Amino acid sequence: MEKTKKVKIFIALFYVFLVLLFLYFFFSKFTLQEITSYYFIKNNRDYFFELRQSNLLILGALFIIFTIIWVLAGGFGTPIVLFAGFVFGKWLGTLFSVMGLTIGATGLYIFANYFLKDFIKEKFLNKFQNLESKFKKSELNYMLVYRFVGGIPFAISNVLPCIFNVKVFNFFVSTLIGLIPQVFVWVSLGSGLEKIIDQNEEAPSIVKLISSPDIYIPIIAFIILVIITITIRKIFYKK
Repeated sequence: MEKTKKVKIFIALFYVFLVLLFLYFFFSKFTLQEITSYYFIKNNRDYFFELRQSNLLILGALFIIFTIIWVLAGGFGTPIVLFAGFVFGKWLGTLFSVMGLTIGATGLYIFANYFLKDFIKEKFLNKFQNLESKFKKSELNYMLVYRFVGGIPFAISNVLPCIFNVKVFNFFVSTLIGLIPQVFVWVSLGSGLEKIIDQNEEAPSIVKLISSPDIYIPIIAFIILVIITITIRKIFYKK
């Protein structure tokens, strides 16, 4: 038993090392300021579009693989999803994002469920204990609600279901379906940003930006989604 515990600790530490190594190489290549710069995005737009036209499947596969790695590294989903909308458009962007996020989230859940379950239960079980009986009663349905309402950082939301011993299949299916609404909204925003960048040589003012239908419609949809999820969350987390 003690030997098994040591092996788990070693593998967990090795995982953390790989995550840190990935983040080091990524941010040594690009600074956060650089990758969020209007001109960096605009200057690389044509490059990504040429790749999409000539190698759509390859670019899509690479994006999914990178998304999986990003999620396994504990990254949050919004930048990835915006990028998907920017490069692939609404529909393909949503498809590729949901696939990558779902596989990555499931991998992170499996890892946490095996190596970190005791730690997660110790830290969070008391806070979410009122949900335990609900999950036991209808695991898949409550996982779907849990995924849809969100409100928890993506990396944390992927490991919290360890508390309820959620089956991997139910976790995968609920993530695949539950992420679609919010992912589609963010992908639409990314697609709208691509159109704005295509039409403007210089960075547009914030007024011009939000007055574009390609921007304010996804924002309105996001606000509506937030209102819906807050309402559902109050019912979902009701004791």
